[in-house]
Amino acid sequence: MSQTGQADPVVRIAAKGDGLTEGGRHVAGAVPGDAIDADGEIIPGPHHVDPPCRHFPQCGGCELQHADDAALAQFVSERVRFAAESQGLEPEVLAPPHLSPPRSRRRATLHVARIGKKIVIGFREGGSHRIVDMAECHILSPELFALVAPLRALLGHWQGKLAADIQLTRIDSGVAVEIKGIAPDGLAQTEALLDFAREQGLARLSIDEGYGPEPVWEPSPAMVTIGGVPVAFPHGAFLQPTSDGEAALVSAAKEWCAGHGVVADLFAGLGTFAFALGGPGKVLAAEADRAAHLACQAAARQSGRPVHALHRDLFRDPLTAAEISKFGAILLDPPRAGARSEVDQIAQSTATRVAYISCNPQSWARDARRLADAGFRLAELRPVGQFRWSTHVELASLFLRD
Repeated sequence: MSQTGQADPVVRIAAKGDGLTEGGRHVAGAVPGDAIDADGEIIPGPHHVDPPCRHFPQCGGCELQHADDAALAQFVSERVRFAAESQGLEPEVLAPPHLSPPRSRRRATLHVARIGKKIVIGFREGGSHRIVDMAECHILSPELFALVAPLRALLGHWQGKLAADIQLTRIDSGVAVEIKGIAPDGLAQTEALLDFAREQGLARLSIDEGYGPEPVWEPSPAMVTIGGVPVAFPHGAFLQPTSDGEAALVSAAKEWCAGHGVVADLFAGLGTFAFALGGPGKVLAAEADRAAHLACQAAARQSGRPVHALHRDLFRDPLTAAEISKFGAILLDPPRAGARSEVDQIAQSTATRVAYISCNPQSWARDARRLADAGFRLAELRPVGQFRWSTHVELASLFLRD
C-alpha cells in the first residue's frame, strides 16, 4: 500500500522481471499498469495479459509472458537506458526497441532426462535443475519445436541412465542437432540415430561423449548464409538467436559504419557484420575462436568479399591503439563480459567512430563509460529484445568523437 492507503501502482518491470511499484515494492508477476492491494494481491491493469503457454511460469525459458508488447517494449528500452544512466550517460537518440516475434528463436539448448520410465525434454525451471517436459513452446521456431516429440521417442529406447543436453540450431539446409552426454551403445542405437536424422531431414546430427562433438550424419556440409554469403557452420558456432534480431543489429552496423573507410570488426565470429559491411568497403574480421575464424576466412575467399579474417584473441592480445587508429570505423560485438582491454586501446587511439553491439547492458555500460571519459559521446542507442518474454536484453550503440 502507498502512504495514502491506496493501492500501490506498478510503474515498471525491474531487471529480474518483478514488477516495481511506485512505493518501491518488488512484486513477482506484476507489470506496469497493475496495482497491488492491501493484501499484496495484484489488480491486473491494461498491460497484464494471459500467458499463451501452459508451462508459464514454471518453465525457465520465459519470464514475462504475462506482459503485453507495450510492457515488454518499455522493459527492453528501460533496461538499456537505465544501464547508460548508471554510468552517467545519456544517448542523444534513444531509438524505439526492436522486439522479436513469438516462435522466432532459431537456436536453443534443451535438457533431457529419464524420470522413472518417462523421458522429459525441455527447458529447466527457473532457479532449478528440474526439467519442464515440453508440450508446447511459443519461443522456438516451428522447425525446432517439431523435433521435440521425435527426440523424446528416439531417446525413449536408450538404455540405462539418461541425462543429456541437446543443442538445436536452424541453418540453411535444416536443423543441426548436437546431443551431449550420451553415446550410442552398439549397432542398433547407431542405426536408430541415423534413421532419426534421415527421417527428420537434419542438416547435421552430432554426438558429444565428452571429448567434443563428432558428426554421425551430415549429408552435405552444414552451411549458414550470412550477409548473402554461405559460411560453413562449425560445431558450437555463435549465431544471433533470431533472424529478425540479426537484421536489426546488422542494419544499425551498416548505417553507422558503411562509407566510413576500412572497418575493424572485432569479435567477428562467423562474420555476421563483416560480410554485411564488406563490399565495396574493406573489413578486418578479428576472432579468437579458430573454427569460426577459418569458416569466415574460407567464405571470404570463396565469395570474393573484401573481408580479411584475422585469428587473434582480443582479450589477451587486443588491437593496439596504433592499429586501431588506422581504421575509419570500429565495430565490437564482444561476449557478455564486455571488451575492457580492447576498449582501453580504442580510447587511447585516434578513432572517432565506434559501433558497439552488446548482449549485456551492464558490461556495455562500463565500457561505454571508458569511451565517454576518452571524449566519445553516445550518439545513438538502439534496444533489442531478441529473447522474447525474457529479461535478457541486447543493444546496438554508436559512439562518436570529434
